[in-house]
Amino acid sequence: MLYGGDPGAAPGPWAVTALVLYPAAAWFAVVVANAEAPEQRPVTVAAAGGFAPVAAGTLLVALAGGLVMAALPVLAPLVVARHPCPPSVLLVGALAHVACATTGTAVGLLCARPLVRRIGWSFCLGLAIVTITAVQSWLPPVGSAVQAIVAGGPPPVGEALLGPVLAVAAAGVAWAVERRR
Repeated sequence: MLYGGDPGAAPGPWAVTALVLYPAAAWFAVVVANAEAPEQRPVTVAAAGGFAPVAAGTLLVALAGGLVMAALPVLAPLVVARHPCPPSVLLVGALAHVACATTGTAVGLLCARPLVRRIGWSFCLGLAIVTITAVQSWLPPVGSAVQAIVAGGPPPVGEALLGPVLAVAAAGVAWAVERRR
């Protein structure tokens, strides 16, 4: 929908796609973490050899899905649009989308099982966190990454590195909570 007709130069729709990617990646992580029934989880943990491989697998699948969702809006203007896209602009868009996808993954893992057991509460908590953090343009990693797109600032390298750190930390928290139960 954003690329129908002539969307203009590449960074135009990226602020919107980055902000949409944030809750989409969060919900994808919730779906991945809640994919199996709670009764099946001990079987999976035993088959995997412990809680750590299950937490790592959940993190990697959620991150992979988020990064695929991040690649699509960044690469679409290169295929669809008629406007040139300088590498510096492409780098800003790619890093901002990576920051939003990985931060969404972190939020999703914190709002899913084993921390939040009911899907309704996962949705409400995730929606609240995403809404509060996405609208603050000064707040890294999502707000400042989107602000870099809007303002045409330098590539948000710090934000793109902070997102995966947050995702790994969220997986670590989920692992610790699940191990204690």
